[in-house]
Amino acid sequence: AGPGLWYEKAAPGDRRLGKVVTIAKSKKFRDHHGKVVLEGHRLIKDALEAGAVLQSLFFSTVGHLKELPEAKLKRANLVKVKFEDIKSWSDLVTPQGLIGIFSKPDHAKMSYPAAQLTSSLPLLLICDNIRDPGNLGTILRSAAGAGCEKVLLTKGCVDPWEPKVLRAGMGAHFRLPIVANLDWESVPSNLPAGVQVCVADNKDPGAQAETASVSRGAGGAASAPGNPKAPVKSKPKAAPEREDEEGAVGVCVPELAAQCYYENWTQTPVAVVIGGETHGLSPDALHLAASTGGKRLVIPVVSGVDSLNSAIAAGIVLFEGKRQLLRRHEQEDERQKFPVVG
Repeated sequence: AGPGLWYEKAAPGDRRLGKVVTIAKSKKFRDHHGKVVLEGHRLIKDALEAGAVLQSLFFSTVGHLKELPEAKLKRANLVKVKFEDIKSWSDLVTPQGLIGIFSKPDHAKMSYPAAQLTSSLPLLLICDNIRDPGNLGTILRSAAGAGCEKVLLTKGCVDPWEPKVLRAGMGAHFRLPIVANLDWESVPSNLPAGVQVCVADNKDPGAQAETASVSRGAGGAASAPGNPKAPVKSKPKAAPEREDEEGAVGVCVPELAAQCYYENWTQTPVAVVIGGETHGLSPDALHLAASTGGKRLVIPVVSGVDSLNSAIAAGIVLFEGKRQLLRRHEQEDERQKFPVVG
């Protein structure tokens, strides 16, 4: 394969590749053994360059090894297998013939790309009850693209190391810190001092009668016209879906001022909470936002149209946050160049 790079050929009936499916499909197994599965050249290369530790690599042709950083492969167990074997275990429609088992990456030990670090903004994302793998992967990709400093995932979210999340993330897992499986009590300690937390919500600020339910919607958009600056007066009431699931009664929903997402909300640093489509924003998210003086960010849509997909909503709000932060930075630079003399 290359100077000083050794590999073995799998014998017929070798069962090691079968272990890949167990790791890929079982969160319990991933957590217990501290392993994740990555498939495809791009994702494996991104992981290696970020400092993720490769344990075993299954490949169908030696050419695959030449495309990866050789120094990073030397400590791994390299196993050449038939393409048909990889295809039978692969989670991809068109397998590339490359599957790696990695130690579960620790965000604190990763070396993220220089371009990502230099483009990082005082903008954070908190995912609340994002349970669809495709949505979470897309949201992580948008967060990386917008230059988010960090992403926090609460315990209600799908595991970010699930294959579908990895596939939709397109390498985002190795471009910015992702802190998963957090309970709400530990979220503040993972946020910078002085942060303001805003929530992206689908409630129409003008529809006062409908604002009592906190569990409805896609964490994304308003569904009817209204006064975007009117405060949302939420009456203390139990979230209906939480009553069914947890028997909760009398969940107090704090009052948050609502505004359109394109109005200024980027006091730095700022964190945005995106809620899932089925369970929406949790009361904990609203309490955290209220405690930091945060707002509801509403994406107006045409009357009668359902709320936006959570991944779409996240993209809209994060890139608007990026625009506002960069604009503010430009204005501060201008003031320094041409100070007002008075």
